[in-house]
Amino acid sequence: MERVVVTGMGIISPLGSDIDTYWQALVQGQSGIRPIDRFDVTRHKAQIAGTVVDFDAEELFGRKEARRMDRFCQFALAAADQAWADAGLLREEVDAERIGVYVGSGIGGIETLLQQDAVLHERGPERVSPTLVPMMISNMAAAMISIRYGTHGPTLSPVTACSIGNTAIGEAFRLIRSGAADIVIAGGAEAAITEISLASFGNATSLSTRNDEPHKASRPFDQGRDGFVMAEGAGIVILESESHAKRRNARIHAEIIGYGASSDAYHMVATHPEGYGPYLAMKAALREAAVEPDQVDVIFAHATSTHIGDLSETIAIKRVFGKIANQIPVSAIKSMTGHMLGAAGGAQAIALMKSLQEGIIPPTINQENPDPECDLDYVPNRARQADLQIGVSNSFGFGGHNAVVVFKSYS
Repeated sequence: MERVVVTGMGIISPLGSDIDTYWQALVQGQSGIRPIDRFDVTRHKAQIAGTVVDFDAEELFGRKEARRMDRFCQFALAAADQAWADAGLLREEVDAERIGVYVGSGIGGIETLLQQDAVLHERGPERVSPTLVPMMISNMAAAMISIRYGTHGPTLSPVTACSIGNTAIGEAFRLIRSGAADIVIAGGAEAAITEISLASFGNATSLSTRNDEPHKASRPFDQGRDGFVMAEGAGIVILESESHAKRRNARIHAEIIGYGASSDAYHMVATHPEGYGPYLAMKAALREAAVEPDQVDVIFAHATSTHIGDLSETIAIKRVFGKIANQIPVSAIKSMTGHMLGAAGGAQAIALMKSLQEGIIPPTINQENPDPECDLDYVPNRARQADLQIGVSNSFGFGGHNAVVVFKSYS
């Protein structure tokens, strides 16, 4: 079977919209959480989010093209452009029939849907845009990327809630490994910071209400955690067979060596209290990677900063890694980015690969009062240098969807 490597990375995030800015912010322990200023949040319980602030779609795509895409699709296309350029790909030198696009979104074009619903009620059905549906549907990010680069291979838009990025990367890994494609553009995008999303998550008591201290609101594994912080963006990577990458002398960031997926089969939104689904996904990923627990150098946790979620992930890690669990560093970058929902897995995969490249583990910030039940090594508050070869990235989603990817330094 083909070995699968990563040759390109692209990011749009609350910490920056290029790889270097994003990575430096993570290493420095910066927070991208800020007060929401796009709409009136006076009556909302949560009034903060991880918003993307340095993004101009019209400058990137032109006014006409930008207006034909919802914000989530703009993010996806911008991150894909970065990844394509980073990979050094040229359309005339690759076989379009052997290039796939696996990019998903959990909520899709909700901003466009809400805007056009307002038009319907205020101005009537005659004024609703005919582009509403194509701008709203979640597969449009993958479609627009495929159109932009003229790819004719398999195109898939997984919808596995907050595990989308890992699902896309993992399934793309298997597609290439089987020999069915040479290249796959993979990841996720999300732009769901809207009044209705904020209200729903807030009324479900899922969100942090630490509104007076936005930078301290996302605090995975801390005893004072009170919910996740919504965020937006996109994380896109270029996966390629090793043989194809070598033929064109591509720079290789890392190798993907395993993928595991599972279902909690437990609850619509709550994770299994004993972390059974995450445990199964991690175990399956390590098995496919042919990696023993004591070979893992770092774990990038899903860790959204909810009480039961962080605790169940801790339990799952202990079950997989046993007596050595507390010896493996666990990084929770959502403490800085917030929860990018369907974009989280792609953004986290990029952070892990940079970590393997640079030998630096980003911190879990806001570790002020450790939860005695969450007692692993969460790399508290400061980045750490380490010799890193193999890393695990966890992503879990509503409905009990779990996806885990194993990366290895390439040599």
